[in-house]
Amino acid sequence: MKILVTGANGFVGSALLYRLADDPAFEVLGAVRQKADTRHNRLVGDLVTWRDTDGMLAGLDAIVHCAARAHVMRDTADDPLAEFRKVNVEGTLNLAQQAADAGVKRFIFLSSIKVNGETTHDTPFTSFQPPQPKDAYGVSKLEAEEGLRRLAHKTGMELVIVRPPLAYGPGVKGNWQALTNVVRSGIPLPLGAIHNRRSFVALENLVDLIVTCLRHPAARGETFLVSDDKDVSTTTLLRNMAAALQRPARLIPVPQGLLCALLSLLGRQTIVERLCGSLQADISHTKETLGWKPVITMEAQLAKMTNGTSRDAIGKS
Repeated sequence: MKILVTGANGFVGSALLYRLADDPAFEVLGAVRQKADTRHNRLVGDLVTWRDTDGMLAGLDAIVHCAARAHVMRDTADDPLAEFRKVNVEGTLNLAQQAADAGVKRFIFLSSIKVNGETTHDTPFTSFQPPQPKDAYGVSKLEAEEGLRRLAHKTGMELVIVRPPLAYGPGVKGNWQALTNVVRSGIPLPLGAIHNRRSFVALENLVDLIVTCLRHPAARGETFLVSDDKDVSTTTLLRNMAAALQRPARLIPVPQGLLCALLSLLGRQTIVERLCGSLQADISHTKETLGWKPVITMEAQLAKMTNGTSRDAIGKS
């Protein structure tokens, strides 16, 4: 199969490219916006205005679209939603339309669990419930999904949507890396009594699911949630991190209600949601439709990240 991966120098895209390049069943090409730094990558620039004048899309069996505007920690844009729409909606649909015109058979779109919403209470998110995105990023991903469905219906190109929660693995940055650094430092944290439930996905599991979606005929037209299939509390996550780092987990058991109330009084509602709120993904549809299951546990992925062996494992899974 001849595959194009966009965002091929990003967190997920680079791991996927590495995995596919190591598999003789695939011929893989990467598309990047800046600095085409490997033999697999081609510089395409801004997907909003890009035109396939060189015929790069001709003969492709599938595209995995990982490129996106995401993880903007301190957004300085005057209109963040407009900026997210430009890249995540306009750029995606421009690429998809040209792919359909070129005869690409399957288009896999890496979306986000944020399309479903930000928090769950008694019931995990599923692939079938009405979307309820709360932030500009989630809204842009939903609008891209809707545009892709219309395009797929009109052209016959097969569409597969994957909505991951927060992914972690080699090269992860943002909040995950910041939390890892705090655990490594040994600073005591008042997070020893958090009883929420959150879904995460190891990079190896996400990459393995995408590869399955490239091969499996039943993936056509489906929307899949993905996770490690073992939800954890913030307290358990920190203990797992500490164990992988071979550091003591210095967690003070401050009652969750008291901690959340204090943070709310300080105007830290976003932190309350991330540390104390639940966000669960029900992946039963994914497992049943594709016969898929996660290939690695959180504990094993964290250990490999610490030992620096995770990238080799992705290539050989």
